[in-house]
Amino acid sequence: MDSSQSCVLMPRCCGIDIEDCSILQLQDYFGKDVFSSRDLVQCYLERIELINPRLKAIIETNPDALLIADRLDDERQNGHIRTQLHGIPFLLKDNIATKDKMQTTAGSAALVGTSVAHDAHVVTLLREAGAILLGKANLSEFASMRASYYAEGYSSRGGQNRNPYNLAHHPGGSSSGSASALASNMCAFSIGTETDGSIMFPADRNSVVGIKPTVGLTSTEGLIPESPSMDTVGPLARSVEDATLVLDVITGRGRGSLCDPRECCSAPYMWWLSKRDALKGAKFGLPQKRVWKLASQNKSSDIEYKALNNVIRQMEKAGAQVMSVEIPSAEEIISPAGWDWNFGEGETNSRLSEFQVVRTEFYHSIGKHLSSLSSNWRNILSLEDIIAYNIRHTQQEGGVPGTHPAWPTGQDNFNKCVESKDWPNDRYLEALSYMRLKSQEQGIDAALKFDGVDLDGLLVPLQADSGAACSVAAKAGYPMITIPVGFNSNGLPFGIGIIQTAWKEELLVKYGSAIEDLIRGRRLPKFLNLEAENYPYVGTPPRLQ
Repeated sequence: MDSSQSCVLMPRCCGIDIEDCSILQLQDYFGKDVFSSRDLVQCYLERIELINPRLKAIIETNPDALLIADRLDDERQNGHIRTQLHGIPFLLKDNIATKDKMQTTAGSAALVGTSVAHDAHVVTLLREAGAILLGKANLSEFASMRASYYAEGYSSRGGQNRNPYNLAHHPGGSSSGSASALASNMCAFSIGTETDGSIMFPADRNSVVGIKPTVGLTSTEGLIPESPSMDTVGPLARSVEDATLVLDVITGRGRGSLCDPRECCSAPYMWWLSKRDALKGAKFGLPQKRVWKLASQNKSSDIEYKALNNVIRQMEKAGAQVMSVEIPSAEEIISPAGWDWNFGEGETNSRLSEFQVVRTEFYHSIGKHLSSLSSNWRNILSLEDIIAYNIRHTQQEGGVPGTHPAWPTGQDNFNKCVESKDWPNDRYLEALSYMRLKSQEQGIDAALKFDGVDLDGLLVPLQADSGAACSVAAKAGYPMITIPVGFNSNGLPFGIGIIQTAWKEELLVKYGSAIEDLIRGRRLPKFLNLEAENYPYVGTPPRLQ
C-alpha cells in the first residue's frame, strides 16, 4: 500500500484492532478495562480525520463527544451501566434534530445557523441509553427531495459523499453518510431515515444491515420531514444483532422486559435473534411480476441475480420453503423499469402516484418545521424561501439549472412541490388512499398469503430489480430489512431484502439473523478509486436543448 492509501488503515485502540467489532465485543473490552469510551471515541475521531476528507461521509463531529464519554466512563467506574449501548459512539443523519453545538440542516447551507427547540425523540432515547453522539452524517440534500436528476450523496454542506468500496460510485441515498461512515468504521452504528429507499439502498450498497421500521413504530418527532405518511427512522449496523440492539432502544423496547416475546408485544426484539437452523420450516415468497422477473431481465445485474438465487438455494438446503408469489397490484404501482415514484394506475405521471402524495406532504410539512425552529436568523419560513436562497447563491447551491455540477436540473422537484400547495385536499387524499390500498391490502398483504398460510416474509432484491420491491414497502409503510450478500463487477456490495406486513419487525430480526448466519456476506471496504472526483448521478437526465 502506497502512502496515498495509508489513510484507509484503521487506527488501533489501545493496541486492539477494533475494525468491524460488534457492539457486544466493544462492551466486553470496556468490561475488561482494555479501553474506555473516551479511548474509543478518540480512535473513531482519528479514523474520521484520516478517511473522511476522501469519503465526505460526515458533515461535522460533536465537540462534546469526549466530555460525554468521560461522564459515561465515570458512571461505569461507579457500577452504573445504562444499557448495552452505554459508551458506544454513533452517527446521526443530519435531518434529525439535536439541541447541542451541532447543526440540523438536511445538508442545506440555507439552514446553517438555525436552532431546533429540542432533541428529536429518538436522540433523547439514545442519549438516555448511554450512546455517544459522535457527529452528523452527510446525506443527499433534503433527503433526495430537491431534484429529479442529481449527484447522489451530495449536499452543499457535506460535499460529495462516496462509496468506500469504490469511490467512483455513489453510496446510495439518501442516508448515504450513515451507511458509508459505518461501513468504513467511523462509528459503531448509525441512524438513518427513510421515505422510499433511503435506509435500504445505502445499507445495501455499503454491505451493512439496515432496518426500515413500520411507519409509526419509531418517532419522527424532530425529523426534518419529507412525507409524514411514509417517513420513518431506523438503524444501520454491521450485523443484525447490532441493528436489533439499536432498534430496541429507539422503539423503547430495550428496557429489560422478561416476558416471552410470543406473549408480550413490548418484549425486546433481541429475543428473536436466531441462527441458521431457524430457517427450517420457514416459508418465504418470491414476488415474480415486476420484481424477480425484472431482476432476471436486467443484464447489468446478472452477477447479483445469480448470487441471490444461490442464497435462495442455500436457504432451501437449510430447510426453508421458497415459492413464487405475486403482488396483485404490481402492474398498477410498479413501473416496468423499476423504481418510479411518478408511476400509478399503470402509467407514469399518474395523478394517483406516490409522488403526488410526497410533493403535497413535503410542501406543507417543511413549512411547519421551519416555523417551529427556535432561531431562524435568515427568516427562512417556507419552501419558497429555500428555493429563493438557492437561486441567490446558485454558484454554491445550484438553484438554477446548469450552474452547479451536482444539480444539473437545479431544484425542479422543489418547484413541483410548490405547484401542489393550492391543490384541493380531496386530490391528495385520493392519491394517498390509492397508494395505501394498492401497496397494502392489494399488494404486500396479499402476496404474504399463500394457500391460506401466512408467509414468513417476501424475499426481494434491492438493486437488481431497480428498487421496485423496496418502493412497494415504502408506499405501504411496511417494515423491511437488508442483509449483505456479495459484490458486483465494480466491487460494489449488494444484499437481499425481507419485507413483512406492519408491526412484524420480530420476523425480520428472526429470519434476517438466520440468513446472515447462513451466508456471512459482509466484507470490509477496499477503497477502490481512492482519488475519484466525479459526480455520480441518479434520476432522469435532462433533455439536451
